[in-house]
Amino acid sequence: MDRWLTDHPPSERWPHYTRANAGEVLPTPASPLGQTYGFDHGILPGFQQGSTRTGFYEIEEYRDSPPEMCGFFGGYFYINLSNVRMQAVRNPAVTIEQLDLAFFGDHPDVPAYSPHAEDEKPHLQPKADAHMAFVTTSVEWPALLEEKEAVAQLRADRPDLSLLSDQELLDRAMGILPMIVDLGAQHLVASSSSGIAPGMLAAVAEAVGDPTVPMKLLAGLGDVDSAAPSYAMWEISRTIRASDELTAEFDAGIEGLIGRLGGSGSADATGFLQAFTSFLHEFGSRGPNEWELSAQTWETDPLIALAAIDQVRAQDDAQSPQARAAKLTAEREALVVDVREKLAEVGDEMLSGMYEGALVGGNMMIFRERAKTTVIKAIHEARMSFRALGQRHAEADNLEAADHIFMLTHDELQSFVDDPAAMTATLAERYGQWQGLWRLEPPFFIKDGHVPPISEWPAKGDAVAALAADGDVLTGVPGCPGTVEGTARIVTDPANPPDLNPGDIMVAPLTDPAWTPLFMAVDAVVVNVGGQISHAIIVSRELGLPCVVSVTDATSRIADGATIRVDGSTGEVTVLSQS
Repeated sequence: MDRWLTDHPPSERWPHYTRANAGEVLPTPASPLGQTYGFDHGILPGFQQGSTRTGFYEIEEYRDSPPEMCGFFGGYFYINLSNVRMQAVRNPAVTIEQLDLAFFGDHPDVPAYSPHAEDEKPHLQPKADAHMAFVTTSVEWPALLEEKEAVAQLRADRPDLSLLSDQELLDRAMGILPMIVDLGAQHLVASSSSGIAPGMLAAVAEAVGDPTVPMKLLAGLGDVDSAAPSYAMWEISRTIRASDELTAEFDAGIEGLIGRLGGSGSADATGFLQAFTSFLHEFGSRGPNEWELSAQTWETDPLIALAAIDQVRAQDDAQSPQARAAKLTAEREALVVDVREKLAEVGDEMLSGMYEGALVGGNMMIFRERAKTTVIKAIHEARMSFRALGQRHAEADNLEAADHIFMLTHDELQSFVDDPAAMTATLAERYGQWQGLWRLEPPFFIKDGHVPPISEWPAKGDAVAALAADGDVLTGVPGCPGTVEGTARIVTDPANPPDLNPGDIMVAPLTDPAWTPLFMAVDAVVVNVGGQISHAIIVSRELGLPCVVSVTDATSRIADGATIRVDGSTGEVTVLSQS
């Protein structure tokens, strides 16, 4: 097999793609339904609409179908690197180098920018200027709050899905799709705009002679929606530590925990169950690979959330994320004043104005996580309808397994509802082929539109980097300030993490919001990939956790159990001892 059935043809106009940051969205191959319903007909059309609102793109630039701003190859999601760079080419306030660092990190194989005849579009400048003014002056974004409330209402209004007919389940999912398009557009505006402040602050850092300024000034912003579940988990974990009964039950294992507590009847057990039920109602859409329709979430598999809480409860009260965040916020506020005074000494009014705008522009990181959280909740409501449909037809033997519902494409949904037994064997065969894609290592970059045949992709784990020697310094992108020495713990699956203890440092291939609770179980985070606006950095800054991203092959070069030092201000990870 050289191409997967839902793969996109590469763009001729914008031929370079990357898995950088894309791995945070979809770390695994998209299911056919996850891609064609969720992305091809939902998120990606929204992205392209949103891009025109920034003033850096025109809708006429994109081909009609499939969406061109991102791509899918071998089932894996890619960001169109060439396309994203237009935000720097058409924005005099940000260089291509600054944008690459913000979005894709310090990766050695990033393809060089090659100018295209249609890159320059001076007539877009007034609209781009207006958007820049919005970014650098907006401390609130009311539309995002309205959308957040609308999706909360969608969740509150969810009917008993088991009582809906097949057609009603499909109609409910299809009715959510226009909302996903709209929310995707908002997320694109917020996400693309979140790279502006780091780029502007880079010029400020150069002027004051301190390269750590951008990272420190974008820490401790507060009100990051993707961190909210972690704060809630922290509070739940404190009730466990305060209760001998709950501690004993968690010590006995999370398998069967809910049933045991339900049979207890004690005040502690009842209180925990009420808090956990509320937690799942509010945050049940989150989980590993949450953009993917077929993925399990905290609502569909509560054991994932319980496993995270089980890790967090080991932390002492002194490691409170609120306390850590408050410390970063205080440091940030002091630095704001210090840099402002240094710029006044420089006497460059334009640079001082850029600085003040960049401080406000940092809010786009908050808005990005809010927009993302909202679209994830909408996707989850569609997920629950499809899961109900799959479960029903697995029980009726029209599907060999409930998950095979996600082997349908968007265009096959109505045919399935009309004749559920017609595709049983086809969907089972697709499922096996799809599982085969999981075992492959996709190219990190696709350059000049050349997609290697899937048959040539190596198996995951075939290329393993050599262990670093004691004393070696691995470099990456600074994420969140602070220096910590501790024990490296290699974590590859947030749903099944190793035992994490105070003093441990999590080393991960990538992170998405499902990993966030694990941040509170460790003292620092190191990630293989990521840029200045990656999820790991934004959340680390919210939780006050030293972080370094874009440490190439960190999960291979650092042994589990090694003693390492993480400097989140410089981006250096020092291997003190591999044994």
